[in-house]
Order: sequence, then structure tokens, then C-alpha cells
Amino acid sequence: MPNYTRARMPGGTYFFTVSTLERRPLLTRHIIRHALRHAIEKTRLTHPFLINAWVLLPDHLHCLWTLPDGDAEFSTRWSMIKRCTTQQLSNHPGIALQPNHSRTIRRESAFWQRRFWEHQVRDEDDFRRHLDYIHWNPVKHGYVANVSDWPYSTFHQWVTRGIYPKDWGNSYNAPGAFDFGE
Repeated sequence: MPNYTRARMPGGTYFFTVSTLERRPLLTRHIIRHALRHAIEKTRLTHPFLINAWVLLPDHLHCLWTLPDGDAEFSTRWSMIKRCTTQQLSNHPGIALQPNHSRTIRRESAFWQRRFWEHQVRDEDDFRRHLDYIHWNPVKHGYVANVSDWPYSTFHQWVTRGIYPKDWGNSYNAPGAFDFGE
């Protein structure tokens, strides 16, 4: 089994990609959005973090978090969020699958992909590129033609704060290609 080394900067800002198992397109369903939101709120009660940006797509999500000073335990937070979401969905037909033998031994659900991808944000330019990537993602995947048309994103909050113009990411002013993937 590979030995994964994660960047751990206490109080750092991190970009994450988290996917459903086998990229099942479930995350934008109302019941799942509600369960995920509850799991995040519950986790933040004991393990606070700032959500800088978020986009929820049917089969994966991207987000930027800033952890409190002296704290680098994002893995604990993701474990809690995944577990709480899965527990809330365990009795809903068509959502929770029975885990295979390997997942049962590891006490893993059949809802989330086993791992997540993280990147420690290095500076303001890196933050801005990841912020743009998060908000552009629904267009990239063909869900909408304009960033502002996607409802499951913090883009609208950033527009309200005056950081983005409302028409950012429309076909006539689309951002350039991004050099990092998901």
C-alpha cells in the first residue's frame, strides 16, 4: 500500500477535491446536500475551519479551507464529514450501497471515494488560481454555460463581496486554461 505524505502547515489554507465512490452523480441531490451541510456544521463545532470557497458537482466537490492557527488536522475533519454524511444517508434507498468486503474490513462506506486530494496553497496568486478553478468547474464539466448559472457554489457570495463581477466566466470572458487537475 502506498505511503501518502500530506502537507501539514498549521493554520494553512488548503484546496481539496473529494469524490463519491465510482463518481456516482449524487452530491447535488437535495437530501445529500442537506446531509453534507449538516456534517460540515457538526464537524465545525468541535474542529473549526473557515470555508473560503466551495463548489458542489454531482460526483465531486472542490473547496478551499483555512485552518485555525496551530492546527493542521484536515484529515480528521474530512473523516468526520464523510462519516457523518454517510450515517445520515444510511437508510435512504438508492443512495447508500452495501460496502464490499475490503471496505467493510476498513469500516468504510460505499458512498465516498476512499481518499481525497489536497494541495497546500502557497501564496495569494495560488489562492486566486484555485478560487477561479473552483468557480469555473461547473462550466468546465459542461453543467452550465455561465459560472453564475450554477447554484451550488460560493461564486455568488464572492460576487456579493465585490471580488468577481456577476458575468465572470461567461463565454465571452472565460478564464484561461488551468494547469492543475482534479
